[in-house]
Amino acid sequence: MKFVSYEYTQGPSFGAVIGNDIVDLSDAGPSLRAVLASGPLVNLQAVAAKRKPTVALDHVVLLQVIPDASRVICVGRNYRDHVTEMGNTLSAPPTIFLRTTQSLVGHRQSIVCPSASSQYDFEGELAVVIGRGGRRITPDRALSHVAGYTCFFDGSVRDYQKHSFTAGKNFDSSGSCGPWLVPAAEVPDPQNLQLITRLNGGIVQQANTSEMMLTVAEIIAYISIFTHLEPGDVIATGTPSGVGTARTPQLWLKPGDRIEVEVERIGVLANTVISEPSV
Repeated sequence: MKFVSYEYTQGPSFGAVIGNDIVDLSDAGPSLRAVLASGPLVNLQAVAAKRKPTVALDHVVLLQVIPDASRVICVGRNYRDHVTEMGNTLSAPPTIFLRTTQSLVGHRQSIVCPSASSQYDFEGELAVVIGRGGRRITPDRALSHVAGYTCFFDGSVRDYQKHSFTAGKNFDSSGSCGPWLVPAAEVPDPQNLQLITRLNGGIVQQANTSEMMLTVAEIIAYISIFTHLEPGDVIATGTPSGVGTARTPQLWLKPGDRIEVEVERIGVLANTVISEPSV
């Protein structure tokens, strides 16, 4: 069973995906994030199991998994080969930065190629959704705080990133998160998942999460040193090598491109690039 946030005839909602259909669960709370804050995801699974589907998955607009996330926390420089291709040293610790929810869209929604730049790059990642909050969480307990996992596209505007990391990572609708939340119980080992990014059907990134420098558990433990993690927080765990800026010649996203991020046991997050609408 997987969980989605979506929009249909009566506005934003959330539910469980069973087969090719959605079981609406909007009466359980105002949002998926709010339900996570009220108790473990298994409670929502029990409710969904007793209900019949209400709408076909293909008939809705899928939103980013947690559209009202209070924080989207991202990890940079967390795969050795990516650190090397970007000209950084392996001794440097991974970086932590934030993305706004406004910079993200859901599965099958369009992502926007900024008119201000010609250096729009791709980064496919595994993302974690926190289910149980906490501060100073030890690595051995960290995975018990995870509600589930999803795919993440960290679209990066490289020339802006050089002078402002925040700007380069937060152009409106430049990234995506989805297609759904897979409960942690269905992903027994987040450090053994194949991750593939495809551009127009061709593989541009391919790695295993075992190659991370900081594991999912270590990332959660590190972040919780400086902030109290809350249910619904999204953590993107970093991208492997193969990004466009490190290639010769460089490879940038352009309108009409289709980008896909596939993570084993989770699914495929797919988006089409469009031009930025004129104001």
